[in-house]
Amino acid sequence: MALSAYIAVSAVLFALGIVCIVTRRNIIYVLMGIEMILNAANINFVAFARFNGDGLDGQMMAIFVIILAAAEAAVALAIVLNVFHLFETVKPSEVDLMRD
Repeated sequence: MALSAYIAVSAVLFALGIVCIVTRRNIIYVLMGIEMILNAANINFVAFARFNGDGLDGQMMAIFVIILAAAEAAVALAIVLNVFHLFETVKPSEVDLMRD
């Protein structure tokens, strides 16, 4: 497969992540969009490392991004659970303490 195929898949995944972040009104879907964007970056790191042939730099960056995404997911899930406990909703537009 050529490098352009990897870049095309990554671009589609990145675009889907952006669309998911912009159009959804649920915090869980926004977090899923962020994860899709991070996975698009991982595909690019690994593809460019494979076709460049300079060692394991791309794979190491991908592992770092995976670890970062796991930590982000754990913290974000805790925040979402706390927001749901306080406001009984997961819609970001309805979470506002100054509204009352």
